[in-house]
This record gives sequence, C-alpha cells and structure tokens, in this order.
Amino acid sequence: MYLLGYDIGSSSVKAALVDVDSGKRVASAFYPKTEMPIQSVKPGWAEQDPVGWWSNLQLATADVLKQASIDGSLVAAIGISYQMHGLVLVDKDNQVLRPSIIWCDSRAVPYGAKAFEELGEKWCLSHLLNSPGNFTAAKLAWVKEQEPALYDKVHKLMLPGDYIALLMTGESTTTVSGLSEGMFWDFKEGRVSDTLMRYFGFDASFIPDIKPTFSVQGQLTATAAASLGLKAGTPVSYRAGDQPNNALSLNVLNPGEVASTAGTSGVVYGVNGSPEYDPLSRVNSFAHVNHTAGLQVSKPGEALLERIGVLLCINGTGILNSWMKRTVAPTLSYEAMNDLAATSRIGAKGLSILPFGNGAERLLANENRGCSIHGLQFNLHGQADLLRAAQEGIVFSFAYGMEVMNNMGIQTNLIRAGLANMFLSPLFRDTLANSTGATIELFDTDGAVGAAKGAGIGAGLYASPAEAFDSLRKLNVVEPKSADRQATIEAYEQWKSYLG
Repeated sequence: MYLLGYDIGSSSVKAALVDVDSGKRVASAFYPKTEMPIQSVKPGWAEQDPVGWWSNLQLATADVLKQASIDGSLVAAIGISYQMHGLVLVDKDNQVLRPSIIWCDSRAVPYGAKAFEELGEKWCLSHLLNSPGNFTAAKLAWVKEQEPALYDKVHKLMLPGDYIALLMTGESTTTVSGLSEGMFWDFKEGRVSDTLMRYFGFDASFIPDIKPTFSVQGQLTATAAASLGLKAGTPVSYRAGDQPNNALSLNVLNPGEVASTAGTSGVVYGVNGSPEYDPLSRVNSFAHVNHTAGLQVSKPGEALLERIGVLLCINGTGILNSWMKRTVAPTLSYEAMNDLAATSRIGAKGLSILPFGNGAERLLANENRGCSIHGLQFNLHGQADLLRAAQEGIVFSFAYGMEVMNNMGIQTNLIRAGLANMFLSPLFRDTLANSTGATIELFDTDGAVGAAKGAGIGAGLYASPAEAFDSLRKLNVVEPKSADRQATIEAYEQWKSYLG
C-alpha cells in the first residue's frame, strides 16, 4: 500500500510515492523539467495558469507509478502541498476565470496597506496576526476593483491547493491553515473574519467548505482517477501550504521547533504555542498544520491546540542564485558555482549583495527595493566574489529575519532542513550556521514526501505524526565554526549597514 504526495510549486510540480509500512520514498518525479513560466505583464506582477499545474501533476503521477512499477489502485491516500498566498478564482461551473495571482506578485500591496490602516493595526494584529499585506484577500480586493466584470462571475475563491483538490474531488473545500495564510481567518473568533469580509465587500459564499487539515477532504472522482491512473474513491486526506508542509515533513510541530527551506524563495519557519505576532508584520503568523483551535473544524474528541507557524520569507533566494548562474556563470553547474564561490574569502572582499529582487519583501515592510550590489571594485572583484556575495546576501537576509523571530520568543538555535536546493551548498550552510550560531540538521525529505505522509495521517493509516516520521533519516549536521564566526559576523554587520 502506498501514499501519493504532491508539491505544487511555482517552478515545478513534484510527486512522491511513499510505502506506508516502511515510510520510505519509493519514487519521485517533477515536471516540467525546465521551470514553469511565470507571466509578468507589468513590473511586480506574477501569474501562472492553474491548468498548467494540473497538466504537470498528471505527468509526475504517471512517472512515479512507472518508476515503482505499481498499479494506481495500490495508492491508499493522496496529500497536497502548494505554493502559498496565491489566488485562484472559479465560476459556478468550476472554470478558472483568470490566471492565478501567485505568491510573489506585489500588485495588491496598496490594498493591504489601506486595509491595515482603516481596519486598525491593533485589530488586524490581534485578530489576523498580520497586516492584510500582499496576501490572498488583498489580491482579491485588487480583482474586485480592477476587473469588476470578471469579479461578478466569481463563485469560489481558492488557494492553489484548493483548486487542485477541486479537480480531484469535484468539491470546493479549504482549511483553517489555508484561510489564515490568505488573511481570512479570525484567531480571536475562531472563524472566517466577518469584519474583513465586510470591509472588502466579499460575499461569504466565496469561501469553500472548511475541512480539517488531516482528514478525508474528498475522494477522487471517476474522471480525475482516469486522468491520473488511480482508483476512483481514493481519499484526498491532507492539504497544506508549502511552508507548513515542509515543517511537517521535518516533524516540526511543537513550540520551539524550527524548519527552513531555500528554493526559489527562502523560509525559516518556527512554531509558537500561542498566537503571537510581529508588530511590523515583517514575519507572519499562520495556523500550523496541527492547529485545531477552531472548534467547528476539529474532529470529535480532538485536543484543541494553539499551534502557530511563524514564517520568515525571503522572496529573492534561489532565484538570485539561478540569476547568477544565467548571467555570471552560465557555463558552470550549480555544484561548480558553489566550489568557485568558496574560493573567495568570507565577506567576498568587502562585496555585499542585498537579494531583494523578486518583488515586495515582507521583511522590509512590503517595500520593493530590488536587488543591489554594494562595494563593487572593478580591479578587485571577480566571478567568485560575486557568487559568494550572492550566497552570503541570501544567508544574511535569513539572519536578519531570525533576529525578529528571536524577539517573538522563538529560539532559532536548531534548524532542520531537507538536503535540497541551496542547502546543497556547503558555503550556504556554513554561512548560515556561523552568522546565526545555529546548528543545522539536514534530512532526506522534501515537500512531496511530507504531503504523502500527511495523507497517511489524515486517512488514519498512521496513528500519529510520530509514527509517520519514525523513518525520517538525518544526513548531516552542520555546527558553527568558531574560527569563522567573527569574520562572518563582521560581513553580516557590513551587509546590514546597506539596509539603511
């Protein structure tokens, strides 16, 4: 018996097949093999076609079933992880009305800022735990004002994972965790925020039915099953945004535990046991996957837990590194880039890069500063220095945000991460450990595997997360190096001086 997990990213759709008994991944795949296109019609805009997600999901499914040489009827449950904060709109026939406005699109910043001012900072932070910012609700407000004829056709608003679940099950559903990341959830009231919905003029009927994160949220229709090569009636039993799901994949569920990723964007994600918030919304607080404090969506007899995921997101992470590859080192592999960058000394000979070139950064109060290079000297700096400064700049943006998290009571002394993306770079790992003083534990897991195991929990095939992640394998531990800490901290302080 197997579990099938999906991770719907902005670069690709990943699938993983996990054996229920051993907890081991038996196959994985991703499509497309080149990055999915992001349309940017205007500066600060970022859109994707949701139908493309589904097409790539079908290809990834066929690939993992072929790799494992199993019949799709042996898949017992399905889990979905997805890129957070996106907006998908469908009409009454469940047809997509426009391209999805995805996570790194910054057009809605003025709408969220105005709501923050008019609803009141105190109310927003105490009820939503954040400013409405550039999240899903603000994106819908943009559509309402800028595309009124299209808005009039809206039947349901969805996050990317909700849309994929709709195609699988034919049912419009969502979760508390998802609603909280869109700024629709009121933590004080334990329900969808009537105040926010009235402020923006959104119809309450736009909100899909709410399901527990770990539960049978629907079953594969005959049509979906035929297109995926699976069995009709297979339960979809888990759904979460990519960062809460990444934390789950690393068994980060309780207060004080911290997870990180460094893909297209970079994230440090810590768990709090109470609904805390940053007064400046530089980091954001959402319901974690095991948050069950909304009474009406908890299972009978389930303990009501306050589990708040505090998310530090840096938009310009792996995307800066890939830009460097395309423009500075087009003939090198990423591994060769890492090796070359390591030949430059700590601090890259005084060169600093602020990596904020992928839209508005929440860490900078939703400013769209762009990427900038500081201290460049034509007779001193070369390719290796630029590559090192890029990786150091990404790490230093992490460290800067982690200072905010520390002030909220989340200690980031131990960080768990999957051995993937920028965590494959020894320079990146060492710089992160040396600039923050944190120990880094690296594991053999990813978001698709986490979604598969989440499905096993939701379908009752695992009694608990502890059972689901008993097979989680630690690959490496990176400790701060005392010989390099002072030089790294000095480089970090110089980097911070350019923030203004």
